[in-house]
Amino acid sequence: MTYFVEGIQGSGKSTLVKLLSEKCQGHKVLEEGDYSPVELAWCAYMGMEDYQVALEKFPSLRPEIDAKTHFEDDHAVVCYTKIRTDDRSFYQEMEKYEIYNGRLPFERFKDIVLKRFSRWDGAPLITECALFQNIVEDMILFRDMTDEAILGFYRDIKKSIGDKSIRIAYLKSEPDDIRRNLETARQTRVDDKGNEVWFAMLCDYFNNSPHVVRCGLEGEDGLVRHWVHRQELELKICEELFPDRYAVLPSKKYGEKDIDKLLEVKS
Repeated sequence: MTYFVEGIQGSGKSTLVKLLSEKCQGHKVLEEGDYSPVELAWCAYMGMEDYQVALEKFPSLRPEIDAKTHFEDDHAVVCYTKIRTDDRSFYQEMEKYEIYNGRLPFERFKDIVLKRFSRWDGAPLITECALFQNIVEDMILFRDMTDEAILGFYRDIKKSIGDKSIRIAYLKSEPDDIRRNLETARQTRVDDKGNEVWFAMLCDYFNNSPHVVRCGLEGEDGLVRHWVHRQELELKICEELFPDRYAVLPSKKYGEKDIDKLLEVKS
């Protein structure tokens, strides 16, 4: 059984991943930025020519790049956020090759996503944000797609997953919790001068997306409204497409019995 831990930012996904990993020690645990067979968050997806150019551009980092690169057909997947360097231009260069945030034409994006879910051999994983967050954010914010169109995309993902044994553990947040978690993150994710650098980056990403511009959303209020909508859509996908393969846990309010019940479900 593979466990997809999903939910809005700040809902406690990393904590649940840790708790599940302690109970399922034979599972491979994947964090965002790790090499994953099913998704590409915080990874560069590069053609071989672009990959060779990057190696030549950053020769001092070549051993680290080689160590964090996995090859798939004619592409290199570079887990670049796992490489430590003071050269910020390296991260800026690698970020150009991420597949999310509208960087690719839709048909190309769709082909990559569906192929990865199809090729995955079903080996048991515990993974965070691999099924919804990055894919859904791309389609809402940067492609401005309707809920029905996104549901259609997930019908194709369901076909690609097929009969592999999966369980979605969805951490549901109440609207007040979403706002409270966002405010906590703003206050804690600061630089050494107290500047809200994380929130500033998040707002830049959010405020400039086509969907947000069209809808007139912005700042903290806009983010909360968007995340409430995204959660409703993700739960609708679970209900309509994965009715026997998901469980809802209250964000940060679940207990040992909830986790044990989640683990009792068989494929």
